[in-house]
Amino acid sequence: MCLKIGTPQQVAFRREIEDIIEILDNNVVFDKHSTVMLSGSEREGFRLSGSDVDHMHWPINHRVVWDFSQCRFYNTQEHALILCDNSESPPGFTLLWLPLEKANDLVMSACVLMNGCFYVSSSKYREAMCSFIITGSTIHGPCSSGRRDNGFEYDHAHCFASDFWPPSAYSWIDRCHSWPPSNVVNDIISNGCHVVAIGHKIGNHTDNEWRISFSRAEYKLVYSMNHTQFLTYGLLKLFLKEIINTGLRDEEKILCSYFMKTAVFWAIQQNATLHWHPDNLVAGFWVCFKLLLKWVYEGVCPNFFIPENNMFLSSIYGEAQTTLFMRLYTFYEKGIAILLYSPSIMSNIIDVLCNPRLSICTDEHSLISQVEFDKDYFGEMVRNDTIGKPDIQRCKQYLHTVEQLINVPLTEYQIVVLQKLTATIFRYTAILHNMYIDTGFNKQFYIVDKIACRLLKLATKFGFVSDMLYIAMYYHNTFRYMEALSVIDITKAKLAQPYLMYGSHVDQEMYNEAVRGQFLSTKMKEAVAQNITLDNAVFYINDLIPEQQTSRLQGRNFLFIPPFVLLYMLDFLCSRNVDTMRAQGALDDLHALVHHDQGELIPVSLRDISWEILGICQQITGNLHAALYSYQHSLIQHPCHKIQTATRQRIQNLHL
Repeated sequence: MCLKIGTPQQVAFRREIEDIIEILDNNVVFDKHSTVMLSGSEREGFRLSGSDVDHMHWPINHRVVWDFSQCRFYNTQEHALILCDNSESPPGFTLLWLPLEKANDLVMSACVLMNGCFYVSSSKYREAMCSFIITGSTIHGPCSSGRRDNGFEYDHAHCFASDFWPPSAYSWIDRCHSWPPSNVVNDIISNGCHVVAIGHKIGNHTDNEWRISFSRAEYKLVYSMNHTQFLTYGLLKLFLKEIINTGLRDEEKILCSYFMKTAVFWAIQQNATLHWHPDNLVAGFWVCFKLLLKWVYEGVCPNFFIPENNMFLSSIYGEAQTTLFMRLYTFYEKGIAILLYSPSIMSNIIDVLCNPRLSICTDEHSLISQVEFDKDYFGEMVRNDTIGKPDIQRCKQYLHTVEQLINVPLTEYQIVVLQKLTATIFRYTAILHNMYIDTGFNKQFYIVDKIACRLLKLATKFGFVSDMLYIAMYYHNTFRYMEALSVIDITKAKLAQPYLMYGSHVDQEMYNEAVRGQFLSTKMKEAVAQNITLDNAVFYINDLIPEQQTSRLQGRNFLFIPPFVLLYMLDFLCSRNVDTMRAQGALDDLHALVHHDQGELIPVSLRDISWEILGICQQITGNLHAALYSYQHSLIQHPCHKIQTATRQRIQNLHL
């Protein structure tokens, strides 16, 4: 199960990376005093296929209070206070009364008049915020939903924060005798909760109510689980996806992973005698499954924090409840062998089921090789290697936050991620500074250029092997072709090393021999390459401007280019000005790579831009028929970058 869900170390670095990213993001002003928090399975440490990315967004200068006595803790000149009124709402839900007409324009636009008072309507707030964070989003429950450039689906929940623990959840504090530990309980209570923009489906004020959310408390509870408990939670998520919901239409999938998480919480707290150990993984799963079966039979799923909130009330009742119970009971009758119906679970658990006396391996180093661990870690780093919309002010804010974090105790995983993000900030700063100056030959240009070069060179000391190509791009743009070719030669030699790790492409034996025992930061800059990311808001290479513009108009923020493709492109563009034979050789290498690669150096998802780049280079040489062939092949690839309009325009411009 560790191979599917993650080993303790893998889960640890996923969480630690998310924690440090959140600190960075929330110290940088993104959209006028907004705070963001990653939530859901991503924050908890899962990386299961098909999982979406959940974030919560709330305004910093608005706070929810539960009674007027809490108002004294705020300066009303700085905070707009919103008072909860749950007198007419079901347990777990509340109305939000705005006692003073002092709030930002978005909040005021979402207000409705009820009983002579202004209340913030959840439905109106959702509509107002739908495309505020990311344009092109659609409303899904309390969230703005859509799909990112990397293919991941996202949900951005719109909410308000409360610094206080809700009175309706006080009983939870009294229940926490055996689990979670008192320090976790105190931490959870001191951080309050949120209210998210969705009402109870069968309440009296569905369009205006808000649901009390314990997302922050929940991920802290998951963090406090031991690894067997976490694996049990993951096993239940797989059980839901691959067994319970298999073959069902979307409208029939009335059980969700949140119910599974709730079952795990209750099972841990109510089964203090159950030994949550790897040997008992299946037993722990069965306890949770029986609890879920009982809930479905009774039609009652008590919220972990507010048990009076029956989360089945509006979805699992009547005929749907009966049908679901019979389905689950059929699984129950089959016993634990039902897990063999899951493709993900079967391969990991069949030996244990067939031989109960088999000893369970808990040694992390035996479960996953160092190479696989490094691959997962660097992949996680790439997922988080972004600073949002680039501008000079934001880069300064990031650097200031990084400076503050240097004096904070950090883990090795967080330190290396922070180094890579610093390199990314340096890179953006260098390119942005160069964009905003007069390119004439004057003193100002030389000063800024010197700073830009220094920042780019610093960035290579903290980044991946492939990050040297950003320097080569900069030299190409400033017409220093010989200097660019010198960097390209060094990069080419590093990328040609037999131990190089690029995505899933790596010779494990060579990699181990070259970097075994080295720090992660050393491995990163000596033996790891990643795709080159071109932010579509910043132009790096003139020949790719049409693609960046088209991609941006289609809602894509980045072009992702395989380092080997960009290497040959830059080699061709620079050497054609100084060495035509070398230029032809670079073009031949690019041609061979794009035509013959089997997904090792050009991921399938990046073939559209790779064929496009080959066509651009061929068109520059005047080989128009070859360029046409390449552009046509770009059009038939998976449209990862949404560049088809630019491709069709290039075909029209060939004038064959």
